Amino acid sequence: MHLELRHLRTVHAIHEQGGLARAAEVLNITQSALSHQVKALEEQAGVELFVRRAKPMRLSAAGMRLLRLAEQVLPMVAATEAEFKGVEAGRIGRLHIAMECHACFDWLLPVLDIFRRAWPDVDVDIRQRLAFGALPALVREEVDLVISSDPEDLPGIIFQPLFDYAPTLAVPAGHPLVAKGHADPADLAAETLITYPMDRARLDVFSQFLTPAGIEPARQRTVELTAVAVMLVASGRGVAVMPDWVLRREAANPEIALLPLGPQGLRRRLYAAVRESDLSLPYMAHVLRLSRTEPLRMLRGPAT
Repeated sequence: MHLELRHLRTVHAIHEQGGLARAAEVLNITQSALSHQVKALEEQAGVELFVRRAKPMRLSAAGMRLLRLAEQVLPMVAATEAEFKGVEAGRIGRLHIAMECHACFDWLLPVLDIFRRAWPDVDVDIRQRLAFGALPALVREEVDLVISSDPEDLPGIIFQPLFDYAPTLAVPAGHPLVAKGHADPADLAAETLITYPMDRARLDVFSQFLTPAGIEPARQRTVELTAVAVMLVASGRGVAVMPDWVLRREAANPEIALLPLGPQGLRRRLYAAVRESDLSLPYMAHVLRLSRTEPLRMLRGPAT
């Protein structure tokens, strides 16, 4: 038996309307076409689906089984059609994010908290395991947005500027560099450098500061949590370089001092990489707008 959605809609409409004439009006077809459709369906089924001698016309036992199927399937089809309309209108979609920036959690999570309230039907997820292959994952459509400070020329990928930040050195309050007022690469040659567990190419302190100068720190220690890194610096166990949006909250901490990298300081720009085809999605435009404005609010707000 070959069933189509129109067959289920026919059975449901005749049961609800109590006859062919009113069901035909609901289905927007002629009564004659509906009658032929019912006859063809009964021939396929090999059984009578309607008791025609009853007034109003009612379903047979076999027809009731088909009605139960229609009552299960038709709402699911209607829900799927509504979802497709939502996708087409940009209300429903997927926003899976990968980051090449460990500290970005500090501003991204507040951004996503605002975003999810505005777009409850968008599936939001952070794909942490893809951090080391984020941009290839974006090309393969495994993720939809990548946070990166290193733009690449990739076909179909657009890098949208978000905001500028300053990689900043945190040292213990009594460190000799405090009097100097900034750090040069050679100043870190004798230090234990505390970093996030990331590839050196993704750490500004190496890619933008130490490696170009040919300088290696005496030791490198990795920690997952910002709070642990700050605690280690405060206790004299090393120094750390982090974005200014991370360290702003430590500006009033009497146990550490914050210094620029180089006499003029180092400036970097953070980008959101997205597929060009996704730029027109309303929810993508919104998350990009939030990602430009909310981190700056964090930086410009009063230090605590």
